[in-house]
Amino acid sequence: MLIEVAPRRVEAATFDTLAVPVRAGAPRHAAGLEAIAARLGALEQGELRSDLGQAAVLHGDGGRVVAAGVGDGSDPDDLRWAAATVANKLAHVGGRVGWAIDPALPLPAPEQAIAVVEGLVLGGYDPGLWKHERTRRVPDALVLLTDEDRDAVLAAARRAAVVARWANRARDLANEPANTLTPAALARYAEGFAAEHAHLTADALGPEQAAELGMGAFLGVAAGSHQPPRMIVMRYDPPGARGDIVLGLVGKAITFDTGGISLKPPLYMEDMKGDMAGGGAVIAGMAALAELGAPVSALAVVAATENMAGGGAYRPGDILRAGNGTTIEVVDTDAEGRIVLADALWYARREGATHIVDFATLTGTMEKALGDLYAGVYGAPAEWRDEVVAAGEASGDHAWPFPLHPRYRRFIESDFADLKNLNRRGQGGPTYAAEFLRHFAGEGPWAHIDMAGTGFFTWSRGDYLWQRGGTGYGVRLIVELARRLAP
Repeated sequence: MLIEVAPRRVEAATFDTLAVPVRAGAPRHAAGLEAIAARLGALEQGELRSDLGQAAVLHGDGGRVVAAGVGDGSDPDDLRWAAATVANKLAHVGGRVGWAIDPALPLPAPEQAIAVVEGLVLGGYDPGLWKHERTRRVPDALVLLTDEDRDAVLAAARRAAVVARWANRARDLANEPANTLTPAALARYAEGFAAEHAHLTADALGPEQAAELGMGAFLGVAAGSHQPPRMIVMRYDPPGARGDIVLGLVGKAITFDTGGISLKPPLYMEDMKGDMAGGGAVIAGMAALAELGAPVSALAVVAATENMAGGGAYRPGDILRAGNGTTIEVVDTDAEGRIVLADALWYARREGATHIVDFATLTGTMEKALGDLYAGVYGAPAEWRDEVVAAGEASGDHAWPFPLHPRYRRFIESDFADLKNLNRRGQGGPTYAAEFLRHFAGEGPWAHIDMAGTGFFTWSRGDYLWQRGGTGYGVRLIVELARRLAP
């Protein structure tokens, strides 16, 4: 989508559709564009509604006007939702869209521009990649109308477009079926993304290399599948980066999760193709950093495998040995994500990551606790966890902090091995999983994002992320976190 900025006068720009935000309690034509008054004249006062998700469309001699409700406009999500509503109104039209930046809104003009771009791009996403006929279109161009700092608005909008586009690529990965998105195919995607960008490389460890490194946890989960696993490694080394920080991004990428021998119930099991959403976000996030030229070194480690039931599959009661030497009693083969992350976290630290964040659709309990709007974040030290949470909130990838305490450790201790992968008490599931992961994160700041509810939607969330399937959660957070770490 081409992005331009023009003065806040309708006659100064050319577009097929003019989008106007309608605020709660604002007078009619509150956007302040006098030239649109005649176009809106055919609308009744009651049709101009400020409610989120509402939009009125007027066709006239001067073109098309979409008046979209933004509530009180105090939250960027309000503008994202309004822009997605516009995108849906124009889904079969496309063309050039003019958007009136409203100086009366409490958000600065660059923040409005970011939210509008994200709403159009994310809200205009089409998950029907395998349909024979696809009729949905995103706008060809966006013209932001403002009299404020137009250079800052344009820079913010174009940056947002890059990030949103990579979030949509992460959605494509999560939505791709497991018969084509095998671990090897995911590794090829990473290699293809890296080939398109300077200072970004990608490689993948196969089963033999993983075995040489002693990654018995990762390989144990992979044992039941006919698809060979891949430990995908991406490195971003830009010039001018801080020498004291390597941002480690670790992702769970279970390309299909049957639950293994601890078989999942069949209802909605088709959505288990999305159990690699954390790994997909990490791969797309690395590409976004490279395209933006972010001045922060980053290392990504993505554990990609299927979790299948079969004659070679690992069993409840098995004991696996992780790369750092820790032995793990398998209590439940459907708690596989933390097992593959054990080796991925250890390897990321071994390869030089100084500050680590892992992304995983890990526990159904977290989804029950926070629904599909917030991901839960654990970490140590608490200051690093809070920095990750702040990056999520600033980016629109909402996050909520949870505590860790050394006494949680006793709940994951095993009678037979160093640790066990699950506690049967039926309480504290996400927290016990985080405590398990902490053991493998090594020395240095580490945070764990349990994105079970936010990474893949079984049902529409109803706002600007209204589509079923992958959401791209994590890509925006990664870019914002890297921005905060930049020199």
